Amino acid sequence: MHRERLQRLSTGMEHQKIAAMAFNSGPSLTYLTGLHFHLMERPVVLLVTPGKQAVLILPELEQGKLDQAACGLTAMTYPENPDNWSTVFRQALDGLKLGKGRIGVEPRQFRLLEYNYLFSANDNVSITDGSNLIASLRSVKDHGEIEAMKQAVTIAQEALKATLPLARIGMSEKDLANELVIQLLRQGSDPALPFSPIVSAGPNAAKPHAKPSERKLSVGDLLIIDWGASCRNYVSDLTRTFAVGEVEPEYHRIHNTAQMANRAGREAGKPGVACKMIDHAARVVIESAGYGDQFTHRTGHGIGMECHEDPYIRGDNEEILEAGMAYTVEPGIYLGGRNGVRIEDTVVVTAAGAQSLSDLPRELVTIC
Repeated sequence: MHRERLQRLSTGMEHQKIAAMAFNSGPSLTYLTGLHFHLMERPVVLLVTPGKQAVLILPELEQGKLDQAACGLTAMTYPENPDNWSTVFRQALDGLKLGKGRIGVEPRQFRLLEYNYLFSANDNVSITDGSNLIASLRSVKDHGEIEAMKQAVTIAQEALKATLPLARIGMSEKDLANELVIQLLRQGSDPALPFSPIVSAGPNAAKPHAKPSERKLSVGDLLIIDWGASCRNYVSDLTRTFAVGEVEPEYHRIHNTAQMANRAGREAGKPGVACKMIDHAARVVIESAGYGDQFTHRTGHGIGMECHEDPYIRGDNEEILEAGMAYTVEPGIYLGGRNGVRIEDTVVVTAAGAQSLSDLPRELVTIC
């Protein structure tokens, strides 16, 4: 599987006349090799060149991981002293004979640290954006990837079910978020969660990316919980909104609107449809209800090894959906200084449509 991924990447590189692709520690390196490294002060770089075995530059202390590689690699290690690191990078690039070729990287992942070592090793090469090449591979999931995502969704849902009975009026957002993290781990999530859960209520719920605070749950709040789990390198991302005690009629109205928008977005997905049409399907529902200005973000984003990846579900994205692509549908309405609502599901494009991997009730439920 990993050798096939490397071959498909190499084919794309040849078409775009990219001499090599360089990946540092992160999801794409894992996707191609099966190896895990965390970002640190010691650079780890995978160099993929068409027609040659991939080269992995790594610190000596990490070489014990090489027996876990899912593909053939030429390993080049360096010692602790940073004065010796440039030599190893130079030897690696000299061996690949790239000449004045272009090296593709992922701009939002690749750091200045790795860039400097590559460029100082061969100042004849140029660095270019090669993210579309790896994104085109990662965005279409195979059966095993989808199964891992399904498990990540199941873990997340079971964790929330175990957490909600613990919610109490007067409990802080932060305390409820902490309980949710505990339950995610108890239900089987990998320790590295895709993101820290968002637990926001009342005025904080009107901020899409609010950080859990010491604010206490109060009667009349809408409570947004945005959370996910990790399983076998793949993640889930879900959001549900709850009522804390009795809430105003308008809050029922905006929740019902978001729920209908979520459904419209989920039902719009199928192979051959542009991403922007998913956004449009959800957004028109909210605009028709008079809350278009309060829906302040895109309708969703791709998901897989990362919580946010291609394809992005926004109104200007012409990218066409294919079977195997996975993304979120998460319309929201945010009434500044008052309350907010968001309903989010993880979906996968099938041969005939789009399947939601999540099935928690989307209705407004009063939890305390």
